[in-house]
Amino acid sequence: MDINNIRSSRQDGTTIGITYGYIRVSTIAQHDERQRIAMAEFGITEDHIFVDKQSGKNFDRPAYMAMMATLQPGDTVVVQSLDRLGRDYEEMIRQLDIITCEKQAFIVVLNLPILDSRNKYGDDLTAKLVLNLVIQIFSYVAQMEREMNHRRTMEGIAAAKERGVKFGRTSLDKPKGYENVLAQWASGAISECEAARRLGVSRPTFHKWSHE
Repeated sequence: MDINNIRSSRQDGTTIGITYGYIRVSTIAQHDERQRIAMAEFGITEDHIFVDKQSGKNFDRPAYMAMMATLQPGDTVVVQSLDRLGRDYEEMIRQLDIITCEKQAFIVVLNLPILDSRNKYGDDLTAKLVLNLVIQIFSYVAQMEREMNHRRTMEGIAAAKERGVKFGRTSLDKPKGYENVLAQWASGAISECEAARRLGVSRPTFHKWSHE
């Protein structure tokens, strides 16, 4: 569908914007039905929904970039939650700034009804003020929540280590004859690769053992 062909104009000559939905799930296996249902209830058709299935650790997301390339002044971007735009405070603020300032489009966050920039507050100046305040507050809260979860995870790992729980791959027991092969390697009689072959392990494993 040619999106530009379905844009229409008001009587005053201004363009009636198009509403797009953006969905992101963290993994390919994760389902996006809940977000799709929310978009449908908002009135967004499937041909106006962009979906990415990958981590938000970076912003190399093809569907998001395609939507941003399509976005025109007066259009609206709808997301289920603020963290669909980014995984950290700085990135969410940056993307919100691009949408509302650089693109001159509107943003609607479904699970935060107050975060709706479609001039619901009486005048443009008030709308922008409310939007900026809400963006700053909720982005900060989202970032603090992620940092708290990370801190709890690290504290849990530290507590587990104190209890004797070991993390990472279990070290291989050195096979019988290791000391003899090691001595031959140390004297230069055999190569590291040959030593590893005789012990039935990989060369990196023997290298690690021999340098402990």
